[in-house]
Amino acid sequence: MIFFIILLVLAAGFVAYKMRVPLLAKILGQPESRVRRRLGK
Repeated sequence: MIFFIILLVLAAGFVAYKMRVPLLAKILGQPESRVRRRLGK
């Protein structure tokens, strides 16, 4: 059971990392282009 929870957390972290620009834009209320520039992409 604990292994399943760890796996779930890792999967959620991976998805959050892949979609960090739209997520950060939504959280910060900034345009995606601005967030992308700040991250150096």
